[in-house]
Amino acid sequence: MIILGATPIGNLGDASGRLREALATAPIIAAEDTRTAKQLIRALGIELGIEAHPQLVALHEHNEEAASPALVERARDQDVLVLTDAGMPTVSDPGFRLVQAAVAAGVAVTCLPGPSAVLTALALSGLPTDRFAFDGFLPRKAGERDRMLASIAREERTVVLFEAPHRIADSLAAVDRAMPGRRIAVCRELTKRFEEVRRGTAAELEPWAREGVKGEIVIVIEGATPVLADLDAAVEQVLRLKSGGMRLKEAAAEVAEATGHPRNALYQAALARPKP
Repeated sequence: MIILGATPIGNLGDASGRLREALATAPIIAAEDTRTAKQLIRALGIELGIEAHPQLVALHEHNEEAASPALVERARDQDVLVLTDAGMPTVSDPGFRLVQAAVAAGVAVTCLPGPSAVLTALALSGLPTDRFAFDGFLPRKAGERDRMLASIAREERTVVLFEAPHRIADSLAAVDRAMPGRRIAVCRELTKRFEEVRRGTAAELEPWAREGVKGEIVIVIEGATPVLADLDAAVEQVLRLKSGGMRLKEAAAEVAEATGHPRNALYQAALARPKP
């Protein structure tokens, strides 16, 4: 099968027992960087027997599409452990095309859960975690970045982004233009010795970023406040759902969730509407 192995994003102590076992026994390791994979095995103190040395195969953004079919075929008979330099394969890292090819070919895929910069930053941000979106890296070009942030400004869920240290100050300035006053958290070097989380608005954090920031960076942005729809329009929406076959209470609850109006107020207003 294909085995996706989550590797430490900083602290080696976060390597799971299952990952250690897989590193010690996998016959094939498909790694974003084979040198990094060797360093990880050594750093974790994993001793490989004479017969246990895995075959290391490069699997990165430049060769993944071409390399995936052969790896999938090999995974019919042998386990293929997939590693990226840090974190979970497929999440802003190689692995997605391989998984896609395996699923299409009917080859089993499993996962060794573990460290994730996305979830770690979300948990540390102090922002709502019940609903969130991950949008990967901000575009490098200013125009594309600004268009993306304009879209994020309308998103009601908490949004998690990756950013490079040399672009973080300009990106915070762009966040401030797109959504002034919005709460954010900038998380740096997660799980490492110099881990740091700065919370505030983009305008408040930009001067700190201009001084120079190093390391891996995750930005977490507060979701937009839901716009309270006009009550009459909300009641009309409830009635449309009811006419479509939904029970009135269920329709009122669904529209209340979307608009912010109290469920009971929508229910009573819909009941009071004259029947056509």
